[in-house]
Amino acid sequence: MTTILPNFRARDINDDSSSDKIINSKSVADTNAVAVEDVPPLGALISDDIERRPFWKRRKFGADDIATQPSVFDDPSTLETYRPPPQYENSHRFDPRFRWTWKEEFAIVRKIDFRIMFWAWIMFFSLDLDRSNISQANTDNFLEDLHMNTNDFNLGNTLFKLCFLIAELPSQLVSKRIGPDRWIPTQMILWSIVSLSQYWLKGRSSFLATRCLLGFLQGGFIPDVILYLSYFYTKNELPIRLAWFWVSNLMAQLIGAFVATGILKLRGVRGISGWRYLFLIEGILTAFAGVLSFFLMPPGPTQTKAWWRPKGWFDERKVRFCMQLGTVLRDDPSKSGMHNRQGLTIKNIVELIFDWRLWPIYVLGLTFQIPVSPPQTYLTLSLRNLGFNTTLSNLLSIPSVVLGTINLLLSCYLSEIIDSRIGAIVTLQFWALPLLIVLSTFTSSTSQWVYFAVVTLITGYPDTHPVQVAWASTNAYSVGGRTVSASLYNMFVQAGGIVSSNIYRNDDKPLYKRGNRILIGITVLNIVLYGLTWIFYRSINRHRSRTWNSMTPEEQQTYLDTTKDKGNQKLNFRFSY
Repeated sequence: MTTILPNFRARDINDDSSSDKIINSKSVADTNAVAVEDVPPLGALISDDIERRPFWKRRKFGADDIATQPSVFDDPSTLETYRPPPQYENSHRFDPRFRWTWKEEFAIVRKIDFRIMFWAWIMFFSLDLDRSNISQANTDNFLEDLHMNTNDFNLGNTLFKLCFLIAELPSQLVSKRIGPDRWIPTQMILWSIVSLSQYWLKGRSSFLATRCLLGFLQGGFIPDVILYLSYFYTKNELPIRLAWFWVSNLMAQLIGAFVATGILKLRGVRGISGWRYLFLIEGILTAFAGVLSFFLMPPGPTQTKAWWRPKGWFDERKVRFCMQLGTVLRDDPSKSGMHNRQGLTIKNIVELIFDWRLWPIYVLGLTFQIPVSPPQTYLTLSLRNLGFNTTLSNLLSIPSVVLGTINLLLSCYLSEIIDSRIGAIVTLQFWALPLLIVLSTFTSSTSQWVYFAVVTLITGYPDTHPVQVAWASTNAYSVGGRTVSASLYNMFVQAGGIVSSNIYRNDDKPLYKRGNRILIGITVLNIVLYGLTWIFYRSINRHRSRTWNSMTPEEQQTYLDTTKDKGNQKLNFRFSY
């Protein structure tokens, strides 16, 4: 968890010591004693042992107990430093004295989960339904029907990821300017039109053209949604929500495999290939979801009223509660730094791009999924090459999706339980390495069922992408920083996808022995990179802690009042690692 150190007792979990640390020589008790007449009672501080417990053991609070945690808003000396600026859409509702109970907090978060998180899940499901159906199409002689080979398929995937990459930052900037509640549904409708148009593919040229258009229109969707979700959740709540968000990715593959198995049986009906029906039907479903999204996505937690929803979701007390919890100001005051429809200037963008403190996360975004991506992309095609028929190839992809779903959730919960990003994320590399070594030893005489078992384990890897996305967002520590960092991170991920799309080559099939040796080398490299990143952030935090703690309380306050440092540049900010 990233830490911003205010003027009360707080735990810097990135510090060497596991015990509580006194910041500015004031404890919570001291703060409450000084301001007892001005500051209403705060909730019991969530201590180290509670924060490190599994989530199912944490809620040992009375329903009517005050849940409001101490923040920089409770100390008069830092209140004005972090007070929301006038341009923030909810500044008129800000009240540092506002308190709520655990019962209210759990009820509001559950409602936001149902209204916001569930629909985000549906939208991502729609994205991956259209993004991954190319794998199911491959089991229906897709390449043969269009007179293409594996290299043509690789080129299509490369162009898709390249266009996806190019669109990331422009899409984020448009979303930040007009609002994700407007831009995301527009994206969905546009790409669904291209997706269903694949029904009319004629050959290599039209295949490559639709790949480019789909990549360009879908690019930016994921960071757009993540920025949108950050308006509703705290930095501790977001990683678990993102884990479930990425479950929709796997569910799209799982459900898509079942749906494709049925739809592809239409092959020959009216003389038309089954894969054409697949693109048409799933494109129509995504278009329907896009239209509904216009009505189901409010601009923010306190802006839920609309002509079709005249009463909104919350009464005035809950609106005020959402402003301070739903928009997570007490957890992260930086989220009031910009209006939710305020664009970024060129100067802002350049400054954020050159924030070198986030570059290690970008580099990891480039390489971390490469070891498992080619086996995953080529799973169904490899099964066909090994002699399985269309139906069996699709059904045999399901076990890896189920295993991947379980491992994704376990890795994200592990990150929360051990309170370490890198400790949970590196599990993917240690999972993949021995399996890739085994895969590289296979020969043409190896049983197809043994091959299936090993590739299923590889493609059922613990997907740590949600943790890394939340990690980049947390370490950016500003609305503008999150906007740009989410795009840049995903651009590096897509660049990694371009690399992985060209590791398995046509002259290396069906066992791809050369490609597997390359994947083993990249996996070892990733383990080294994670270790260096751990040292990098730990070193910055230790240096800042020494500098900050060497200052008197008066010097610390003067620094906060006068510094030109922004976001994660501030001395009292600690990076998550």
